Amino acid sequence: MQPATASLRPQPPQTASGSHPRGLYLLFATEMWERFSYYGMRAVLVLFLIDAMRMDKAFASKFYGGYTSLIYLTPLIGAYISDRYWGNRRSILTGGLLMAFGQFTLFAAASNYGGVEDHPLSHWLLYLGLGAMIIGNGFFKPNISSMVGSLYTPGDKRKDAAYTIFYMGINLGSLIGNTITSLLGDTGRSQDFRWAFLACGIAMTFGTLVFNWGKGKYLHTPEGQQVGVTPAHSTTVKGIFALLPVLLVLALGILYLDSAKFPTIAPLLLVAVIGIAFMIFSDKSLSKADIQGVIVIFVVSFFVVFFWAAFEQAPASLTFFAKENMDRTLFGIT
Repeated sequence: MQPATASLRPQPPQTASGSHPRGLYLLFATEMWERFSYYGMRAVLVLFLIDAMRMDKAFASKFYGGYTSLIYLTPLIGAYISDRYWGNRRSILTGGLLMAFGQFTLFAAASNYGGVEDHPLSHWLLYLGLGAMIIGNGFFKPNISSMVGSLYTPGDKRKDAAYTIFYMGINLGSLIGNTITSLLGDTGRSQDFRWAFLACGIAMTFGTLVFNWGKGKYLHTPEGQQVGVTPAHSTTVKGIFALLPVLLVLALGILYLDSAKFPTIAPLLLVAVIGIAFMIFSDKSLSKADIQGVIVIFVVSFFVVFFWAAFEQAPASLTFFAKENMDRTLFGIT
């Protein structure tokens, strides 16, 4: 039997027929299935809230907005934990498993409500499932994207093409996910939403298994050094696992308070932005060029916010418009 550390030893570089590392296509497949899961669920979530959980449109929109805000916020935590303690691989696997658990929990919520307008168990399962997906996304999303560049040497001209291929996986996964979950879940029968969530859970599980299967063989630098492993100086790996339930409870509490009681997430986002800016600009180790680069990022991010604010109207406002004002039947298929 080979020692457990054998998989972390340098391995000879492997490239695919198109001259890109095979690790790129492993990340492509993993991200494709994750985006299937995320965008597939996103396509039917608000419809599930109003048609099955009997929420009104205003509350469902606010609820979705709170969920999405936390989806964008938690990668800050996941990236920090990955850099300091876990490494990319452990973070991706943990995030993938949490998101799969969240999807299967939504499947349970959609299966247990039984057509009853106010089913407490289904509501709790809904919050638990979304909370798990929020935390899982925080660990998964920032880490898989950053691994793409690690497969290439600095200045490698193939890197731009690699990110294009990677983002093709994102678009392909979202297209397939939206199509399949809409056909399975949005049938006019509220009990069918569970099949959409089940499909998303299966997709997320498959993507995580694919990543786990290929990470030791394909994810390495051109020199053969493994990438994304646990940092050598990390001594609190197990302690971070103990932190997961705390993060989940925090996500559930914030989501519940923001949707049912009083605005919570908007002030939290503001504090996060100010806190991050303070941490960066007070870091004496950063050079003047580093600071200027960060300022550019903040300026660009300010304008990007408006794009994503419009983009995220699709699962709520635009979905309501399509549901109420458009003929959604094509060739006999709704």
